[in-house]
Amino acid sequence: MNRLTYILILSLFSINSFSQDYRSPLDIPLLLSGNCGELRNNHFHAGLDIKTQGVEGKSVYSVADGFVSRISVSPSGYGLALYIDHPNGQTTVYGHLSRFNKEISDYVKSQQYAQESYRVNLSLKANQIKVKKGDVVAYSGNTGGSGGPHLHFEIRDTKSEHVLDPLPFLKSMIRDEVAPEIRGIAAYPVPGRGAVNSTFLPLRQTITKLKDGSYSSPQENIEAWGLIGLGIKAYDRMSGTTNIYGVRTISMKVDDKQVFSYDISRFAFDQSRMINTFTDFVDWRLNKSFYMYSFVEPGNTLPFYQTQNSGYININEERTYNIEYTLQDVYGNSTIYKFTVNGKQQDIPRPSGCSLVMIWDQDNKYISERFSLIINKGNLYNDVCFTLSQSASSDYFSDVFTVNQAPVALDKSGEVRIKLNFDPLSNKKQYGIVQLTGNRKSWIGGTYNNGTISGNIRELGVRLAVASDTQAPTISPVTTAASKKKKAALPKSTDSIRLRITDNLSGVASVRGTIDGKFALFENDIKSPVYTYKFDPDRLSKGTHNLIVVATDACGNSTEYSTEFTY
Repeated sequence: MNRLTYILILSLFSINSFSQDYRSPLDIPLLLSGNCGELRNNHFHAGLDIKTQGVEGKSVYSVADGFVSRISVSPSGYGLALYIDHPNGQTTVYGHLSRFNKEISDYVKSQQYAQESYRVNLSLKANQIKVKKGDVVAYSGNTGGSGGPHLHFEIRDTKSEHVLDPLPFLKSMIRDEVAPEIRGIAAYPVPGRGAVNSTFLPLRQTITKLKDGSYSSPQENIEAWGLIGLGIKAYDRMSGTTNIYGVRTISMKVDDKQVFSYDISRFAFDQSRMINTFTDFVDWRLNKSFYMYSFVEPGNTLPFYQTQNSGYININEERTYNIEYTLQDVYGNSTIYKFTVNGKQQDIPRPSGCSLVMIWDQDNKYISERFSLIINKGNLYNDVCFTLSQSASSDYFSDVFTVNQAPVALDKSGEVRIKLNFDPLSNKKQYGIVQLTGNRKSWIGGTYNNGTISGNIRELGVRLAVASDTQAPTISPVTTAASKKKKAALPKSTDSIRLRITDNLSGVASVRGTIDGKFALFENDIKSPVYTYKFDPDRLSKGTHNLIVVATDACGNSTEYSTEFTY
């Protein structure tokens, strides 16, 4: 099945699906802080982020009849999340919740104690927890990888678990009279096959919106020869907010012929990392800026494109090439931008200085005495002129390796192996690969084998070395001014025990609490080092109790905190 047929089938499916009568998941006016397909670090945003008026605790409603099919509790990701399957073959997802309703909360806690884990991923049968349209199933929050109070809302195809854009389903509940905005254009010569302004480097230019609503022309003329691709930086806007969003549909014409378009109406989770070939990954890594490619690299298998020649433009005549972009949102608000590329014959630079040319559809190996890199077939989106440099360092157990000069995203992990210059540690689990960014070290970890540390990386353009973590995590009670004055071992509280648990490098991997030898449920959110045990009268009797908490980091270093408390 070709891509065009696939897109048409999905479009017909989506049109039929919009007849589903969903209610709003909230009982407040719906304003979005994020839309589906929005560009995020290493992924497309998979749903709508709905504002909750800056607070937590808003009632969250099931949008239709169904049953709870899955419940997830995690310190990261969606935090507290609920999945409801509906008879129409769709699943709705509610994420970053502060709490579930009582029936669901009681079930979750029973499973957490049964598994002796705060983090749970529970699959339910159809007859376990049924819901009706309009039932309060949870309350909005800010748990997991959330940057502020909101409700993350998704619609998925139940069978495939593909993400569907929820906005067409809720279109009548959300106002949008604002067209997308253009922020920049870019030209990309294909290495060894094209040139732009006599160089192989991309040309990126800022475009500004003028007072009359039109857009500025490129500051620098684009003169090209050979095979090139174009790109655009753009955002969508909506009525009643100042937020920026992803653009649902973009198309590009060259001399009045459409050569490229995309429509992000549906995608699979295992393709979400391909945002790094949908966009200019180099500019994202260096400048936190998203230019969207208007061409499809050979390793890009995203399904929502329609292209001629994969969107590439062959500049083979000394003339003016007329480019026209059309950007459109779900509501039909659109923006058109026109500019020109001038065909001018010029030398086409060839890539040079490569330690190895990596081919996108082959297994690739770079092996030297002290460093090796293995990237399996299917992990590159395009060919790479790979470079490696190294420098001696007294701060680490190995040399410092710069693994490629420019950032390059990998679809899945590549394996690196770094040879130790000296090997003094008896506990080999305490070694690990670190990524160096300025003065900051980020732990990657790895496995020791005969003087070599092996680990995985998800991108090139990084500096790596081998360090160690020999320190155990630290545990301390969260103190108040009153408890400090009284020098209390554990601050008195009527509802909880709060402990601050941190680690110096590899990170806290596990925390286990017990009260009088029995598992105690400590909750945690990734945004905070604080772990909280909430007094549970169903599991805790009045009187004096013994608390023990053991924290272990990613290297296996452990520390124990114990104290008595009265409930």
